[in-house]
Amino acid sequence: MNTEKLSGHLAVAGAYTIFGLNIALCKDIANSDVLSPYVLFTLRALGATALFWLISLFMPSEKIERGDFWKIAAASAIGLFLTQISFLIAITMATSIDTAIMGTLGPIFTMFFAFLFLKEPITGKKAGGVALSFAGVLYLIYHSVHAGGADHSTPLGILLLLVNSLSFSLYLGLFRPLISKYSVVTFMKWMFLFSLILSLPISFRGFLQTDFAAVPSRVVWEVGYLVFFATFVAYFLIPFGQKRLRPTLVSMYAYLQPIIAAIVSIWTGLDHFTWQKLLATVLIVGGVVFVSRSRART
Repeated sequence: MNTEKLSGHLAVAGAYTIFGLNIALCKDIANSDVLSPYVLFTLRALGATALFWLISLFMPSEKIERGDFWKIAAASAIGLFLTQISFLIAITMATSIDTAIMGTLGPIFTMFFAFLFLKEPITGKKAGGVALSFAGVLYLIYHSVHAGGADHSTPLGILLLLVNSLSFSLYLGLFRPLISKYSVVTFMKWMFLFSLILSLPISFRGFLQTDFAAVPSRVVWEVGYLVFFATFVAYFLIPFGQKRLRPTLVSMYAYLQPIIAAIVSIWTGLDHFTWQKLLATVLIVGGVVFVSRSRART
């Protein structure tokens, strides 16, 4: 493996490790009930926008082609706004382990978009893997309906996690040429600026109603991690890796999330692992592995 690809693997592995830790922390923030998902998203977008624009001042100026601005705005709406909003709302209705399990669906959706946009064939093995993974999703939803209790996911939470995984996979597959065209800092500073603009109308009232002085110090530190590591650092590493690895390979690192999230969540008492979650994990991850072993080019 050459140095270029190795750096891509390390970058993406680092990003998904951060995402795995982020799941548990976001669940704790949600449980504190002091910041709404919309306010939390705007804080993420505001912090990342400020950091990326600050760094850009110390880097060579790079001009965005006029016709690419609307493409970056679309990438921002799908890859940042929709992805993060659906996640932050879902985490209030889903357990952290179920959230991580659903995150492993990324490679399935990425291959589906490869079929749509890159004309990659869908083989019998791919179709079988998709069916197996969605059986796992349906089982999670079924279990959430019949489990009850505060420590279980709701069907709406599972569906929002499906939207989260679908939108991020669409971003990975559809906008790779655009991502490769510009430097990471240039691309992300505009991405987060557009997402911040999108979030302001829906979060403005929440900001006025939030008592920031009453936010516990623990939550402040967790939001700090969310803004700096899970937003600024992770979203720097993802496009860095995308420039060096295929979209499907990037999405395969989602397998790290359930491992890390489960360890942290169980250790901190935010969640517990059951045989139902294990079965859903086997079905979903097994289906993704089945698809990834297809001989067709992906």
